[in-house]
This record gives sequence, C-alpha cells and structure tokens, in this order.
Amino acid sequence: MAYWVKIQDQRKEYVVNLERVNTFCYEKNGRITFWLPNSSIPIVINPQSNEEDYQKICEYIEYAQQLDLNHDYWVEITYDRKEYLINLNCISSFCHEQNGRLTFWLPDINFPIIINPTSSPESYQKVVNYLEKHIGFDLENRE
Repeated sequence: MAYWVKIQDQRKEYVVNLERVNTFCYEKNGRITFWLPNSSIPIVINPQSNEEDYQKICEYIEYAQQLDLNHDYWVEITYDRKEYLINLNCISSFCHEQNGRLTFWLPDINFPIIINPTSSPESYQKVVNYLEKHIGFDLENRE
C-alpha cells in the first residue's frame, strides 16, 4: 500500500510516495533530508520552518521501522557526521574490500556510502547479516 504525502519544499509542492524513498538523513540541527525516488533531487525538511511536513516524515519513518521489526532491511549508519536511515532492499550493488570496508551506492544519491567494521561495527554487522540472510553471500568466506 502506498504512503503518499504532500510536502512543501521552498516554493514547490511535491506529492511523494514515501514507500519509494530509500534513504533519510538526519543532521544534528534537526533537519531531515531525503531524495525523491528516481531522481537525485534532495528534499530538506527543517522542523523550525516546516513543522507539519517534518512531522509527516517522522511518522513515516516510525511506521516503516515498525513494519521492519521482523526483517533487517533498514539500517542506521553514521556517515560524514550525519545519521542515515537506509532501506537495504533498495541497494543493487555492494563492494567488499580486503580491508573489510563495505561500499554501496544508493539509487537516488550520487555518492557512495562506505562503512568500516572497526569504526561502525553495528551498522557493518547489520549489512553483513543482510547480505548473508537475504542474498546468500558470506563475506567472511571468500570461496
């Protein structure tokens, strides 16, 4: 079932199916950024200037995380001093390096996400578990 919301961003009004959004980014100042599906256009929602839309996004994030309790699709990652909430089902490729780093590319964002087993062990393990459970790849066994 689609989760459509109407959002104001600057002088434009968007109608967005949030179930198609694969990444939300939280910043320390409270802003939430997400990227429009099939686009690299970021929508930035600030709680001080757009409280109603900010609340809609927060409610959807809670809703999505409740749906995900029995699955390991959503992962929180700290990257570049920001918190990202990422739906791993939307990722189409992963790169595992010999030093253990994992890199993946989000469909609607034009930069890679890189996580390290030592600096971000919980996020790293959740991605590794996802790859093993849902895709069938064991990163610890290179055969």
